Amino acid sequence: MSTTSAASLPAGKAGLRQDAQVIGLVGIAHLVSHFSQLLLAPLFPWLKDAFGVGYAELGFLMTIFFVVSCAVQAASGFVVDRFGPRPVLFGGLALLALAAFGYATSTQYWMLALWSVVAGLGNGVFHPVDYTLLNRKISPARLGHGYSVHGITGSLGWALAPALLVPVTIAVSWRTALVCAGVFATAVLVLLLVHGDKLALPAAPAAKPGAAADSSFGFLRIPAVWMCFGFFFFYAMALGAVQAFAPGAARELHAVPVAQAALCLTVYMVCSAAAMVGGGFLVADPTRCEKVVAIGIGFAACVALCLGLLDVPGALVPVLFGLMGLGAGLAGPSRDMIVKRATPPNASGRVYGVVYSGLDIGQAIAPLVFGTLMDRQQYRAIFVGLALVQAVLIASAFNVGRVRRTPAAPAHA
Repeated sequence: MSTTSAASLPAGKAGLRQDAQVIGLVGIAHLVSHFSQLLLAPLFPWLKDAFGVGYAELGFLMTIFFVVSCAVQAASGFVVDRFGPRPVLFGGLALLALAAFGYATSTQYWMLALWSVVAGLGNGVFHPVDYTLLNRKISPARLGHGYSVHGITGSLGWALAPALLVPVTIAVSWRTALVCAGVFATAVLVLLLVHGDKLALPAAPAAKPGAAADSSFGFLRIPAVWMCFGFFFFYAMALGAVQAFAPGAARELHAVPVAQAALCLTVYMVCSAAAMVGGGFLVADPTRCEKVVAIGIGFAACVALCLGLLDVPGALVPVLFGLMGLGAGLAGPSRDMIVKRATPPNASGRVYGVVYSGLDIGQAIAPLVFGTLMDRQQYRAIFVGLALVQAVLIASAFNVGRVRRTPAAPAHA
């Protein structure tokens, strides 16, 4: 094995190695965040019986999680800009691991609610941390690919949750499955602690006088920031419907077996991750980001309508979920570049904290809306509502471009 150090490599190769290491470490942390968001949703059929509650009550646990995550996300962006992303990231991972073990030991509904608060505290730090690290440590030429990998690992985290939790639950118990989840999060925390030096950041340079981000709250005067917030709100509403309720609705509509219905979400996330690879190349031209989002999300909305309105054979349902994931995944890196183009210098943590809190609010509201539809057995309405939200999402993407004050610029600007 070669012993060549990064310092002795040509500048290009050393930069590539450093970028790859940072992207990989940020990606595996992001995977744990998304994995932890689905600790409970795949287990709803078992938790419903174990705790004697309905889907609306179980959906409310996700609402608690995302409401707390939203508050933490908006606040943690300021902490990240002030103290750096590394210690905040370690704290978030530790809380997610603790929450998984807490879920496993819960014996009453209120205990699940309590650990949902802890999990939300941990989850809220990741987007301000991740995008600060990517925007400040990755070379401009590879930033689009950094966004792509970030999105891929998030989708793989969502795919891994049902793929791990459901089989272990069937084989042993849901408590054992959640213990396995806690062990996994702990292992990733140890990995990042060992390689923590690669995530160190120098102090952010001072903003230029007169810039929109002069003060800690100056970025809030930028209209595009709030348009991005709205965009992510609707994005999260659609995502929450797919993650927690669309597989169950498809099972009822198309007579899909329980195990195959759980597979639908994994197929969706894997296909979404695969499509993000191509999406990473499309953001080489940032001026077409809104069009890419419209094409990808529009295609996903059409597939959702097919699932809700057509008589689909059960064997074809996972395929349609995969197609829906391809459309959403293609739009992923462009989604992140839309925010990048609206972010003033040296305010990544704050902007991403506020903008991505729209994700948490949307995912907090989605379980209440779609969970109620599930309890009322309005299964077709799940997919029609999903398509409507995706249509609004497309409109909001173009609205971001319309109100953005900064001119179109290359990704390295």
